[in-house]
Amino acid sequence: MKFRTEHDTLGEVKVPADKYWGAQTERSRNNFKIGPQASMPMEIIYAFAYLKKAAAHTNCDLKVLTKDKRDLISKVCDEILAGKLDDQFPLVIWQTGSGTQSNMNVNEVIAHLATLILKNKIKVHPNNHVNQSQSTNDVNPSALKIAVFYLLENLDYKLSSLVKSLQANSLD
Repeated sequence: MKFRTEHDTLGEVKVPADKYWGAQTERSRNNFKIGPQASMPMEIIYAFAYLKKAAAHTNCDLKVLTKDKRDLISKVCDEILAGKLDDQFPLVIWQTGSGTQSNMNVNEVIAHLATLILKNKIKVHPNNHVNQSQSTNDVNPSALKIAVFYLLENLDYKLSSLVKSLQANSLD
């Protein structure tokens, strides 16, 4: 397996070269080896993507993020929401309480892929651009609420379909 070297405030870490995540995600993968890998529900990851996209547009409107970076972040968020990057979120559900690891996993994937899209002509940073003006203490509870809403909405649809099916096939 090939690796690339990523850097963060703790130093260097080797990350699989074929992955879009960065140093903080890799550290979490190595430090939280409890439960099944990639057990963070995708609905939460998708909720983070909605929030990151909304924040990019808001930060652009506030003139603290360029339109080019907004568009790149939005493009990657759309790919996440389409399920094209599901394999880039390897973290377990057992993490520290604030959700920083999942927040940073999403930030790192967005930043890395956004930078690759334009072949490094524009550098998108996970903290400075994707996470700009966001606190995990705010983003994580919001993501959880969005995910629960999505799950309940789907549950309502599935239960309604089940009831209609049962009624149609009733042997009265």
